[in-house]
Amino acid sequence: MPDNTKRLKSWQNPEVCLILIAAAGPFSFAVWMALLNNFAVDVAAFTGREIGILQSLREIPGFLAFTAVFLLLLMREQVFILVSLALLGFGIAITGLLPSEYGLYFTTVLMSIGFHYYETIQMSLSLQWLSKERAPRVMGWQFSAKSVASIIAYGFLWLLLEQFDVAFAWLYALGGSVTIVLAMFIWLAFPRIDGHEPQHKTMILRKRYWLYYALTFMGGARRQIFVVFAGFLLVEKFGFSASTVAALYLADHIVTSIISPRIGSWITRFGERTMLIIEYVGLIIVFGSYAFVESPVIAATLYVIDHVFFSFAIAQKSYLQKIADGRDIAATSSVSFSINHIAAVVIPWAFGAFLWIQSPSYVFVAGACMAFVSLLLSLNVPRRPEPGNEVVIGKVPSPVPAE
Repeated sequence: MPDNTKRLKSWQNPEVCLILIAAAGPFSFAVWMALLNNFAVDVAAFTGREIGILQSLREIPGFLAFTAVFLLLLMREQVFILVSLALLGFGIAITGLLPSEYGLYFTTVLMSIGFHYYETIQMSLSLQWLSKERAPRVMGWQFSAKSVASIIAYGFLWLLLEQFDVAFAWLYALGGSVTIVLAMFIWLAFPRIDGHEPQHKTMILRKRYWLYYALTFMGGARRQIFVVFAGFLLVEKFGFSASTVAALYLADHIVTSIISPRIGSWITRFGERTMLIIEYVGLIIVFGSYAFVESPVIAATLYVIDHVFFSFAIAQKSYLQKIADGRDIAATSSVSFSINHIAAVVIPWAFGAFLWIQSPSYVFVAGACMAFVSLLLSLNVPRRPEPGNEVVIGKVPSPVPAE
């Protein structure tokens, strides 16, 4: 990538680069997510057991995200994230060519490797390239960019499915190819960008980050309830078609694209503690409602509300940025993604094999309990987090300097 910054245009800056990166992955992933349940049920003949296994397999690369820090010994983070995007796109592009149980397992793991490295490095670059003052706002724009990319993807899906009845294989190929092309464009269009501080290239676990680790772990557990079972409920219990699911996802991301930038501004104004508390109180209500919903309209509404709360994850990231040593960002981002996926590897299989087959309500009651634990943890976030003031209760005596 070029180093000469003298001829760069005004848009060739870190913030725009991050926003384009944020949009590149979700386009293909939106296609994969929107088609997954119908493709799995109608083509691969999946039941709750197989979908649980698939989702557990999908999360194994997330659990192994800590290995990203070792791969950074071989390539720059900016190169790494574009390679990851290309792998994500390729895995999704070939999904429709392997319409069997084990074929779907294989392509899912392949695209998941690219997706989880992409998500890990995106978080790391955001916290390195952005100032603490601008980070929540710009990360809000990134969430909005993800939603806009997903809106475009769902719009195309709805049109191609409803009006032209395009086969799954062609839809997957289109979605994956768009991400690959965007990765190539970003590679060619932007110069090398350096972070504020050189990064450690080894695994780092610091005692004073314990609350961030705990919030990350619970966030991974909660995410699986939504990603795996909320959408599956719409298809299995209420009989939503692929085009209906795509239309719902479209509405979902329209709302998120509007709200996400505001959430970034609210975090700057009200602080991470307040926004995390709002998130977890809302999730307790949403999951409790999921457990007993009998109306498809209410279920769809809960799905949209549930997805909006993902934008509140900005508060966790900005909390880390405020308490962490600047040189720890890359290593902590990769380790935190692994922590986030500990529960993610187990929950889809365990809940699908044991709770779901007893009653879907049990899955969502468990989700409400997880949200309550997260609420208790959020009450321990100080109003002004910084090194030495990472938690309200359970402080490490003094900040541990980075070696």
